[in-house]
Amino acid sequence: MPAASSNSFQSFAGSYLTAIVILFLFAPLANADQVDVWFGTQTSKNGLSKGIYHANFDTDTGNLTKPTLAAEANNPGFLAMHPSGTVLYATGREADGGVVAAYKIEKVAGKTTLNKLNSIVIGDGTAAHLSVDRSGKFLFSAQYGGGSIALFDLADDGSIQSRLQLIKHEVGSEAAQGRKDKPHPHWVGTSPDNQFVFVPDLGLDKVMIYKLDAAGSKLTPHGFGACPPGGGPRHMKFDPTGNLIYVLNELALSVTTFDYDKTAGTMTPVQTVPTLTEAAKAKEKSNSASEIRVHPSGKFVYSGNRGHDTISVFGADPAEKGLSIIEVEPIRGSWPRNFNLDPTGKWLIAAGQNSHTATVFSIDQTTGELTYVRKSVMVPSAICVLFQ
Repeated sequence: MPAASSNSFQSFAGSYLTAIVILFLFAPLANADQVDVWFGTQTSKNGLSKGIYHANFDTDTGNLTKPTLAAEANNPGFLAMHPSGTVLYATGREADGGVVAAYKIEKVAGKTTLNKLNSIVIGDGTAAHLSVDRSGKFLFSAQYGGGSIALFDLADDGSIQSRLQLIKHEVGSEAAQGRKDKPHPHWVGTSPDNQFVFVPDLGLDKVMIYKLDAAGSKLTPHGFGACPPGGGPRHMKFDPTGNLIYVLNELALSVTTFDYDKTAGTMTPVQTVPTLTEAAKAKEKSNSASEIRVHPSGKFVYSGNRGHDTISVFGADPAEKGLSIIEVEPIRGSWPRNFNLDPTGKWLIAAGQNSHTATVFSIDQTTGELTYVRKSVMVPSAICVLFQ
Protein backbone atom coordinates (compact mmCIF):
# COMPACT_ATOMS: atom_id res chain seq x y z
CA MET A 1 0.00 0.00 0.00
CA PRO A 2 2.76 2.58 0.81
CA ALA A 3 4.55 1.71 -2.47
CA ALA A 4 1.37 2.32 -4.42
CA SER A 5 0.88 5.66 -2.68
CA SER A 6 4.48 6.62 -3.53
CA ASN A 7 3.93 5.77 -7.20
CA SER A 8 0.71 7.76 -7.26
CA PHE A 9 2.44 10.77 -5.76
CA GLN A 10 5.30 10.52 -8.26
CA SER A 11 2.79 10.26 -11.11
CA PHE A 12 0.89 13.30 -9.86
CA ALA A 13 4.09 15.29 -9.37
CA GLY A 14 5.28 14.40 -12.84
CA SER A 15 1.98 15.46 -14.42
CA TYR A 16 2.00 18.70 -12.43
CA LEU A 17 5.53 19.56 -13.53
CA THR A 18 4.66 18.73 -17.13
CA ALA A 19 1.66 21.07 -16.99
CA ILE A 20 3.85 23.85 -15.56
CA VAL A 21 6.38 23.40 -18.36
CA ILE A 22 3.64 23.48 -21.01
CA LEU A 23 2.15 26.65 -19.54
CA PHE A 24 5.58 28.26 -19.47
CA LEU A 25 6.41 27.33 -23.06
CA PHE A 26 3.11 28.47 -24.47
CA ALA A 27 2.50 31.50 -22.24
CA PRO A 28 3.09 33.93 -25.18
CA LEU A 29 0.07 32.41 -26.94
CA ALA A 30 -2.15 33.91 -24.25
CA ASN A 31 -1.40 37.31 -25.80
CA ALA A 32 -1.99 36.16 -29.37
CA ASP A 33 -5.04 38.46 -29.56
CA GLN A 34 -2.93 41.55 -28.83
CA VAL A 35 -2.11 43.78 -31.81
CA ASP A 36 -0.12 46.98 -32.07
CA VAL A 37 -1.84 50.29 -32.82
CA TRP A 38 0.08 53.33 -34.05
CA PHE A 39 -1.15 56.91 -33.99
CA GLY A 40 0.12 59.63 -36.30
CA THR A 41 -0.45 63.11 -34.90
CA GLN A 42 -0.34 66.80 -35.62
CA THR A 43 2.25 68.60 -33.52
CA SER A 44 2.31 72.33 -32.80
CA LYS A 45 4.17 74.77 -30.57
CA ASN A 46 3.01 74.27 -26.99
CA GLY A 47 0.67 71.54 -28.25
CA LEU A 48 -0.02 68.21 -26.55
CA SER A 49 1.51 65.92 -29.15
CA LYS A 50 5.22 65.15 -29.35
CA GLY A 51 5.24 62.66 -32.23
CA ILE A 52 4.20 59.05 -32.99
CA TYR A 53 2.30 57.13 -30.32
CA HIS A 54 1.86 53.41 -29.72
CA ALA A 55 -0.75 51.33 -27.90
CA ASN A 56 -1.81 47.68 -27.60
CA PHE A 57 -5.28 46.51 -28.58
CA ASP A 58 -6.98 43.31 -27.46
CA THR A 59 -9.05 41.97 -30.36
CA ASP A 60 -10.94 39.67 -28.00
CA THR A 61 -12.09 42.21 -25.40
CA GLY A 62 -11.74 45.50 -27.29
CA ASN A 63 -9.44 46.91 -24.64
CA LEU A 64 -7.11 49.70 -25.83
CA THR A 65 -4.14 50.53 -23.61
CA LYS A 66 -3.04 54.07 -22.86
CA PRO A 67 -0.82 55.20 -25.76
CA THR A 68 2.81 56.06 -25.08
CA LEU A 69 5.23 58.15 -27.11
CA ALA A 70 7.21 55.83 -29.42
CA ALA A 71 9.24 58.47 -31.26
CA GLU A 72 9.48 62.23 -31.14
CA ALA A 73 8.75 63.76 -34.54
CA ASN A 74 7.45 66.97 -36.10
CA ASN A 75 3.97 66.51 -37.61
CA PRO A 76 4.08 62.76 -38.30
CA GLY A 77 0.53 63.00 -39.60
CA PHE A 78 0.12 59.87 -41.68
CA LEU A 79 1.73 56.48 -41.21
CA ALA A 80 2.32 53.40 -43.35
CA MET A 81 3.66 49.92 -42.60
CA HIS A 82 6.21 47.91 -44.56
CA PRO A 83 4.80 44.52 -45.65
CA SER A 84 7.32 42.84 -43.34
CA GLY A 85 5.75 44.57 -40.35
CA THR A 86 9.16 45.65 -39.10
CA VAL A 87 9.42 49.21 -40.44
CA LEU A 88 7.03 52.14 -39.99
CA TYR A 89 6.94 55.16 -42.32
CA ALA A 90 5.69 58.63 -41.48
CA THR A 91 5.15 61.97 -43.11
CA GLY A 92 6.77 64.91 -41.34
CA ARG A 93 8.63 68.15 -41.47
CA GLU A 94 12.28 68.83 -40.63
CA ALA A 95 14.67 71.77 -41.01
CA ASP A 96 14.98 71.30 -44.78
CA GLY A 97 11.25 70.94 -45.39
CA GLY A 98 8.72 68.15 -45.78
CA VAL A 99 10.10 64.63 -45.41
CA VAL A 100 9.19 60.98 -45.43
CA ALA A 101 10.84 59.05 -42.60
CA ALA A 102 11.52 55.37 -41.84
CA TYR A 103 11.53 53.86 -38.35
CA LYS A 104 12.60 50.39 -37.23
CA ILE A 105 10.06 48.84 -34.87
CA GLU A 106 11.78 47.47 -31.78
CA LYS A 107 10.43 45.58 -28.78
CA VAL A 108 12.59 45.61 -25.68
CA ALA A 109 11.52 44.32 -22.26
CA GLY A 110 7.88 44.40 -23.26
CA LYS A 111 8.05 47.99 -24.53
CA THR A 112 7.56 48.90 -28.18
CA THR A 113 9.60 51.82 -29.53
CA LEU A 114 10.74 53.25 -32.85
CA ASN A 115 14.35 53.66 -33.90
CA LYS A 116 14.68 56.15 -36.75
CA LEU A 117 16.51 54.72 -39.74
CA ASN A 118 16.54 57.84 -41.92
CA SER A 119 14.45 60.51 -43.64
CA ILE A 120 14.41 61.93 -47.16
CA VAL A 121 13.37 65.47 -48.15
CA ILE A 122 10.45 65.37 -50.58
CA GLY A 123 11.30 68.63 -52.32
CA ASP A 124 7.74 69.90 -52.82
CA GLY A 125 6.33 70.71 -49.41
CA THR A 126 4.92 68.29 -46.85
CA ALA A 127 3.05 65.08 -47.61
CA ALA A 128 -0.61 64.59 -46.75
CA HIS A 129 -0.43 60.82 -47.26
CA LEU A 130 2.03 58.03 -47.95
CA SER A 131 1.98 54.30 -48.64
CA VAL A 132 4.24 51.35 -49.43
CA ASP A 133 3.80 49.17 -52.51
CA ARG A 134 2.87 45.55 -51.90
CA SER A 135 6.35 44.24 -52.66
CA GLY A 136 7.99 46.52 -50.11
CA LYS A 137 10.31 48.04 -52.71
CA PHE A 138 8.76 51.47 -53.14
CA LEU A 139 7.31 54.27 -51.03
CA PHE A 140 4.83 56.84 -52.42
CA SER A 141 3.84 60.23 -51.03
CA ALA A 142 1.10 62.71 -51.99
CA GLN A 143 1.74 66.43 -51.47
CA TYR A 144 -1.58 68.25 -51.03
CA GLY A 145 -0.06 71.75 -51.05
CA GLY A 146 2.58 71.05 -53.68
CA GLY A 147 0.13 69.38 -56.05
CA SER A 148 2.45 66.42 -56.61
CA ILE A 149 3.25 62.80 -55.88
CA ALA A 150 6.69 61.32 -55.25
CA LEU A 151 8.23 57.88 -55.69
CA PHE A 152 11.03 56.59 -53.45
CA ASP A 153 12.97 53.31 -53.51
CA LEU A 154 13.49 51.29 -50.34
CA ALA A 155 16.56 49.37 -49.20
CA ASP A 156 16.45 45.79 -47.95
CA ASP A 157 16.40 47.01 -44.35
CA GLY A 158 13.41 49.25 -45.09
CA SER A 159 15.30 52.53 -45.07
CA ILE A 160 14.52 55.08 -47.79
CA GLN A 161 17.26 55.20 -50.42
CA SER A 162 16.34 58.09 -52.71
CA ARG A 163 13.58 60.02 -54.41
CA LEU A 164 13.18 58.56 -57.88
CA GLN A 165 10.38 60.75 -59.25
CA LEU A 166 8.39 63.88 -58.47
CA ILE A 167 5.29 64.22 -60.64
CA LYS A 168 3.33 67.48 -60.65
CA HIS A 169 -0.39 67.38 -61.42
CA GLU A 170 -1.96 69.81 -63.88
CA VAL A 171 -4.16 72.83 -63.03
CA GLY A 172 -7.34 72.05 -61.08
CA SER A 173 -11.09 72.40 -61.47
CA GLU A 174 -12.90 75.72 -61.24
CA ALA A 175 -15.80 74.19 -59.33
CA ALA A 176 -14.81 75.70 -55.97
CA GLN A 177 -12.36 78.57 -55.81
CA GLY A 178 -9.75 78.34 -53.07
CA ARG A 179 -9.84 74.56 -52.67
CA LYS A 180 -10.11 73.54 -56.30
CA ASP A 181 -8.30 76.16 -58.32
CA LYS A 182 -5.16 73.99 -58.30
CA PRO A 183 -4.24 70.31 -57.85
CA HIS A 184 -4.45 68.78 -54.37
CA PRO A 185 -3.38 65.09 -54.31
CA HIS A 186 -4.67 63.69 -51.03
CA TRP A 187 -4.01 59.91 -51.04
CA VAL A 188 -1.80 57.44 -52.87
CA GLY A 189 -1.90 53.64 -53.03
CA THR A 190 -1.59 50.63 -55.28
CA SER A 191 -4.06 48.25 -56.87
CA PRO A 192 -4.31 44.78 -55.24
CA ASP A 193 -2.07 43.31 -57.96
CA ASN A 194 0.51 46.11 -57.49
CA GLN A 195 0.33 47.03 -61.19
CA PHE A 196 -1.22 50.49 -60.85
CA VAL A 197 -1.03 53.46 -58.49
CA PHE A 198 -4.07 55.63 -57.71
CA VAL A 199 -4.12 59.25 -56.54
CA PRO A 200 -7.41 60.97 -55.60
CA ASP A 201 -6.89 64.68 -56.34
CA LEU A 202 -9.31 67.02 -54.57
CA GLY A 203 -8.47 69.90 -56.89
CA LEU A 204 -8.95 67.96 -60.11
CA ASP A 205 -12.12 66.03 -59.22
CA LYS A 206 -10.26 63.02 -60.57
CA VAL A 207 -8.50 59.91 -59.39
CA MET A 208 -5.25 59.96 -61.33
CA ILE A 209 -3.94 56.53 -62.37
CA TYR A 210 -0.32 55.56 -62.96
CA LYS A 211 1.28 52.37 -64.25
CA LEU A 212 3.92 51.08 -61.84
CA ASP A 213 6.99 49.86 -63.71
CA ALA A 214 8.73 47.93 -60.94
CA ALA A 215 11.61 46.83 -63.14
CA GLY A 216 12.26 50.37 -64.34
CA SER A 217 11.46 51.91 -60.93
CA LYS A 218 9.11 54.55 -62.34
CA LEU A 219 5.50 55.66 -62.68
CA THR A 220 3.85 56.33 -66.04
CA PRO A 221 0.54 58.23 -66.47
CA HIS A 222 -2.33 55.84 -67.21
CA GLY A 223 -5.46 58.01 -67.33
CA PHE A 224 -7.95 58.86 -64.60
CA GLY A 225 -11.31 58.15 -63.05
CA ALA A 226 -13.76 61.09 -63.14
CA CYS A 227 -15.46 62.04 -59.86
CA PRO A 228 -18.57 64.24 -59.45
CA PRO A 229 -17.85 67.93 -60.24
CA GLY A 230 -17.10 69.82 -57.03
CA GLY A 231 -16.99 66.60 -55.00
CA GLY A 232 -13.33 66.85 -54.01
CA PRO A 233 -12.04 63.25 -53.95
CA ARG A 234 -9.93 62.67 -50.84
CA HIS A 235 -9.34 58.97 -50.02
CA MET A 236 -10.24 55.65 -51.67
CA LYS A 237 -10.26 51.92 -50.97
CA PHE A 238 -10.72 48.71 -52.98
CA ASP A 239 -13.30 46.13 -52.00
CA PRO A 240 -11.87 42.66 -51.11
CA THR A 241 -12.55 41.26 -54.59
CA GLY A 242 -10.56 44.05 -56.23
CA ASN A 243 -13.44 44.66 -58.64
CA LEU A 244 -14.79 47.83 -57.01
CA ILE A 245 -13.27 51.10 -55.82
CA TYR A 246 -14.93 53.36 -53.25
CA VAL A 247 -13.86 57.02 -53.44
CA LEU A 248 -14.69 59.43 -50.61
CA ASN A 249 -15.52 62.96 -51.79
CA GLU A 250 -14.45 65.38 -49.06
CA LEU A 251 -16.32 68.53 -50.10
CA ALA A 252 -19.58 66.91 -51.17
CA LEU A 253 -19.54 64.36 -48.31
CA SER A 254 -20.34 61.49 -50.63
CA VAL A 255 -18.99 58.12 -51.76
CA THR A 256 -18.63 57.25 -55.42
CA THR A 257 -18.47 53.57 -56.36
CA PHE A 258 -16.36 52.68 -59.39
CA ASP A 259 -16.31 49.49 -61.42
CA TYR A 260 -12.63 48.54 -61.75
CA ASP A 261 -11.17 46.72 -64.76
CA LYS A 262 -8.13 44.90 -63.39
CA THR A 263 -6.65 44.11 -66.78
CA ALA A 264 -7.01 47.55 -68.31
CA GLY A 265 -6.39 49.45 -65.06
CA THR A 266 -9.43 51.65 -65.61
CA MET A 267 -12.27 52.78 -63.35
CA THR A 268 -15.85 53.65 -64.33
CA PRO A 269 -18.28 55.43 -61.94
CA VAL A 270 -21.52 53.56 -61.25
CA GLN A 271 -23.06 55.27 -58.18
CA THR A 272 -22.65 58.21 -55.80
CA VAL A 273 -24.38 58.31 -52.40
CA PRO A 274 -24.27 61.01 -49.68
CA THR A 275 -22.73 60.26 -46.31
CA LEU A 276 -25.10 62.71 -44.57
CA THR A 277 -28.49 64.17 -45.36
CA GLU A 278 -28.73 67.83 -46.33
CA ALA A 279 -30.75 68.42 -43.16
CA ALA A 280 -27.96 66.95 -41.01
CA LYS A 281 -25.29 69.04 -42.74
CA ALA A 282 -27.35 72.22 -42.37
CA LYS A 283 -27.20 71.96 -38.58
CA GLU A 284 -23.39 72.24 -38.49
CA LYS A 285 -21.20 75.27 -39.17
CA SER A 286 -18.95 73.19 -41.43
CA ASN A 287 -18.69 69.59 -42.57
CA SER A 288 -16.13 67.62 -44.52
CA ALA A 289 -15.52 63.94 -45.18
CA SER A 290 -12.26 62.46 -43.88
CA GLU A 291 -11.61 58.73 -44.18
CA ILE A 292 -13.13 55.64 -45.79
CA ARG A 293 -12.67 51.98 -44.84
CA VAL A 294 -14.03 48.69 -46.17
CA HIS A 295 -14.88 45.77 -43.87
CA PRO A 296 -12.78 42.63 -44.52
CA SER A 297 -15.99 40.80 -45.50
CA GLY A 298 -16.71 43.41 -48.16
CA LYS A 299 -20.26 43.73 -46.83
CA PHE A 300 -19.86 47.13 -45.17
CA VAL A 301 -18.22 50.48 -45.90
CA TYR A 302 -17.48 53.19 -43.32
CA SER A 303 -16.78 56.91 -43.81
CA GLY A 304 -15.93 59.74 -41.40
CA ASN A 305 -17.77 63.06 -41.16
CA ARG A 306 -15.90 65.98 -39.57
CA GLY A 307 -18.07 68.72 -38.11
CA HIS A 308 -20.98 66.36 -37.72
CA ASP A 309 -18.44 64.19 -35.86
CA THR A 310 -19.88 60.87 -36.94
CA ILE A 311 -19.16 57.75 -38.93
CA SER A 312 -21.57 56.72 -41.68
CA VAL A 313 -22.13 52.99 -42.11
CA PHE A 314 -23.11 51.58 -45.50
CA GLY A 315 -24.23 48.17 -46.61
CA ALA A 316 -22.29 47.08 -49.70
CA ASP A 317 -23.67 44.84 -52.42
CA PRO A 318 -20.83 43.87 -54.79
CA ALA A 319 -23.27 42.21 -57.16
CA GLU A 320 -25.34 45.39 -57.50
CA LYS A 321 -22.23 47.59 -57.27
CA GLY A 322 -23.87 50.01 -54.86
CA LEU A 323 -24.06 51.24 -51.27
CA SER A 324 -27.04 51.85 -48.99
CA ILE A 325 -26.91 53.77 -45.72
CA ILE A 326 -27.36 51.72 -42.54
CA GLU A 327 -26.69 54.23 -39.77
CA VAL A 328 -24.77 57.35 -38.76
CA GLU A 329 -22.93 56.85 -35.47
CA PRO A 330 -21.47 59.66 -33.26
CA ILE A 331 -17.78 59.10 -32.43
CA ARG A 332 -18.12 60.46 -28.86
CA GLY A 333 -15.35 62.91 -29.72
CA SER A 334 -14.55 65.85 -32.00
CA TRP A 335 -13.26 66.02 -35.58
CA PRO A 336 -12.81 62.38 -36.72
CA ARG A 337 -10.03 62.99 -39.21
CA ASN A 338 -9.20 59.30 -39.21
CA PHE A 339 -10.37 55.89 -38.03
CA ASN A 340 -9.56 52.27 -38.77
CA LEU A 341 -10.86 48.72 -38.47
CA ASP A 342 -8.83 46.13 -36.59
CA PRO A 343 -7.51 43.09 -38.53
CA THR A 344 -10.36 40.85 -37.32
CA GLY A 345 -13.06 43.25 -38.52
CA LYS A 346 -14.71 43.12 -35.08
CA TRP A 347 -13.71 46.59 -33.90
CA LEU A 348 -13.37 50.18 -35.07
CA ILE A 349 -11.19 52.84 -33.44
CA ALA A 350 -12.08 56.46 -34.19
CA ALA A 351 -9.56 59.23 -33.55
CA GLY A 352 -10.97 62.59 -32.48
CA GLN A 353 -8.32 65.11 -33.51
CA ASN A 354 -9.75 68.04 -31.55
CA SER A 355 -10.95 66.02 -28.55
CA HIS A 356 -7.60 64.18 -28.28
CA THR A 357 -9.39 60.84 -28.07
CA ALA A 358 -9.35 57.34 -29.53
CA THR A 359 -12.72 55.66 -29.07
CA VAL A 360 -13.55 51.97 -29.50
CA PHE A 361 -16.67 50.60 -31.19
CA SER A 362 -17.69 47.00 -31.74
CA ILE A 363 -18.91 45.99 -35.21
CA ASP A 364 -21.99 43.80 -35.63
CA GLN A 365 -20.84 41.14 -38.09
CA THR A 366 -24.36 40.69 -39.47
CA THR A 367 -25.55 44.29 -39.83
CA GLY A 368 -22.28 46.25 -39.81
CA GLU A 369 -23.66 48.58 -37.12
CA LEU A 370 -21.37 50.20 -34.59
CA THR A 371 -21.80 50.03 -30.82
CA TYR A 372 -19.90 52.33 -28.47
CA VAL A 373 -18.36 50.03 -25.84
CA ARG A 374 -17.50 52.86 -23.42
CA LYS A 375 -13.77 52.55 -24.00
CA SER A 376 -11.82 55.66 -24.88
CA VAL A 377 -8.23 56.77 -24.29
CA MET A 378 -6.40 60.07 -24.62
CA VAL A 379 -4.28 60.50 -27.77
CA PRO A 380 -3.00 64.03 -28.49
CA SER A 381 -4.14 65.46 -31.85
CA ALA A 382 -4.40 62.06 -33.56
CA ILE A 383 -4.95 62.17 -37.33
CA CYS A 384 -4.01 58.60 -38.30
CA VAL A 385 -4.84 55.18 -36.83
CA LEU A 386 -2.75 52.25 -38.08
CA PHE A 387 -3.02 48.62 -36.97
CA GLN A 388 0.01 46.38 -37.29
